[in-house]
Amino acid sequence: MSGPAFGATVLTLYPEVFPGPLGVALAGKALEAGIWTLKTVDIRGFAHDKHRSVDDAPFGGGAGMVMRPDVLAAAIDASHAAGGPLIYFSPRGRRLDQDLVGTVRDAGSATLICGRFEGVDQRVLDARGVMEVSLGDFVLSGGEYAALALMDAVVRLLPGVAGNADSLAEESFADGLLEYPHYTRPRNWEGMTPPGILLSGDHARIRAWRKAESERLTRERRPDLWRRYTNEEG
Repeated sequence: MSGPAFGATVLTLYPEVFPGPLGVALAGKALEAGIWTLKTVDIRGFAHDKHRSVDDAPFGGGAGMVMRPDVLAAAIDASHAAGGPLIYFSPRGRRLDQDLVGTVRDAGSATLICGRFEGVDQRVLDARGVMEVSLGDFVLSGGEYAALALMDAVVRLLPGVAGNADSLAEESFADGLLEYPHYTRPRNWEGMTPPGILLSGDHARIRAWRKAESERLTRERRPDLWRRYTNEEG
């Protein structure tokens, strides 16, 4: 093996969170096999005082504390690899989607900043060219959970991680649509049976049915995706 396909560096106040769920199943096996690497950096290790302080009261007053720019910048400068994106998880950031996951995967590495408190000093985000990324319109107690989600999404796309590459091509968002419904044995369950076309053996008709179902579900449940899909198709 020539080397890892992806390397993640996580800046956090709680390095013990990792690898967490990424240490099991497909991601865990890939980590053990060296397909990807994970390095955690304790931000408190870059504090300047005996109390290892990383935060302070916000200028202008207000509730909560803010992560200091000098401490976080020192952690970034000592850890960030050139070329890979530098990402801070924030509710005001760009929404994480499959396109961004693919971009991070293709970069080969990423440095992920896990915030706590009320956030981090804006100056360090501006000075270091940090990309802000959001999982959605909700608030987490720390960026560690968002970092786990992003890394899982990236790792499963790496060569040799997923057993069946075709499954990656057909799942939700791969072609801009939600995935079609799935069915398996038993054929009759609580009086319900799968659509007959799936039992027909006619693969062309099955593909057409699945495409139609993907389009229907996307149109009904995610009109935002449907608008983008129809614009791109047109």
